[in-house]
Amino acid sequence: MVTRTVLVVDDDQAIVDLMRDFLENEGFAAESACNASEALNVLRSTAVDCIILDIMMPGQNGFELCRQIRQTSDVPILFLSARDDDIDKIRGLGLGADDYIVKTASPAEVVARVKAVLRRFGSSASARSAVLNYGRLVIDLAAREVRVGGEIVSFTPKEYELLCLFAGRPRQVFTYEYLLNNFWEGVGDKHTIRVHVARIRDKIERDVNHPEYISNVWGVGYRFEGTVQDGTGHGGTLPDGTGHRGTEHGGAV
Repeated sequence: MVTRTVLVVDDDQAIVDLMRDFLENEGFAAESACNASEALNVLRSTAVDCIILDIMMPGQNGFELCRQIRQTSDVPILFLSARDDDIDKIRGLGLGADDYIVKTASPAEVVARVKAVLRRFGSSASARSAVLNYGRLVIDLAAREVRVGGEIVSFTPKEYELLCLFAGRPRQVFTYEYLLNNFWEGVGDKHTIRVHVARIRDKIERDVNHPEYISNVWGVGYRFEGTVQDGTGHGGTLPDGTGHRGTEHGGAV
């Protein structure tokens, strides 16, 4: 079995040591850094599968580091912050983070959230032959590649998984509750989902104010609109391929 490596970035050594103990006890390899500069050095020299990132650090803060990492990598990033503030959550998720965890959470819960995001990331990275072709929007599942208007567009792991879920089940309504339970382990709120959907729309829609692919079902959730082009794949055939639970009925109203 390949050992997954998690990078813990926090200037509080006690938190780093605690997270390292819990991660290693669950079979992960753990790297650590106390600031952005050290974290970037680790990323240059080590293949990292996931990053647990503090926000308030000396020098470059976690938001700035996340933005810098996202310029070149889609590695899963989980913010671990002392601040339980909706503005910080929205900002962090808007920068491309895959989760936002408050430090009152137990180390065991943090590790569980790491496992959850890696399951989603790893599941969709496994070889699959389907190509979902919706005209301007083409998702090659085997290559984990999204093209919009013929151009490759970059997505964070969670954005990609959400897009695959929607596009793999056209016309099915996915409720806020379902998305929270399956993508954020039941922790979060509608703002969390809206930020991610807004970022996806920015990348795939011609006009985000009049979306042609991801529509709102007001007060309920979202639905993917579109017809798979003939002869290009198996659109709508992802019952379990994205690594989520209960996709047969969980999201339908």
